[in-house]
Amino acid sequence: MSGPASHVRSPVAALKLRFERQDQAREKAGDKWKDSDQVFTTRYGTPIEPRNLNRASEAHCKNAGVPRIRFHDTRHTCASLLAALDVHPRVAMRILRHSQISVTMNVYTQIPSPETRNALACLNASLENVP
Repeated sequence: MSGPASHVRSPVAALKLRFERQDQAREKAGDKWKDSDQVFTTRYGTPIEPRNLNRASEAHCKNAGVPRIRFHDTRHTCASLLAALDVHPRVAMRILRHSQISVTMNVYTQIPSPETRNALACLNASLENVP
């Protein structure tokens, strides 16, 4: 796969592209590469520093012409989507790596309305048809 990630049409395709790019970085880094279980790393395989991640996110939003959102807000979105999909709160807690269920449920999760659930069902159906 080549070209910008904006042409990626599915989450699976996006991950495949990411792993291809990570393999290229691993090859280029040679002995400097540090193996990890991270999907997103520096060019040497090490974890991305939070501030650098925020800067990169801001730059990508600007380049894409979309509104900037705080990268951390994606955790709130993830928690709320998991709740809308009826994922058990303990499972959501593990996914978000919280140590207490109260943090997951009281701070991160917004329980969706029936209208939100309907919209998510429509979104899910549309994503199932993406190649």
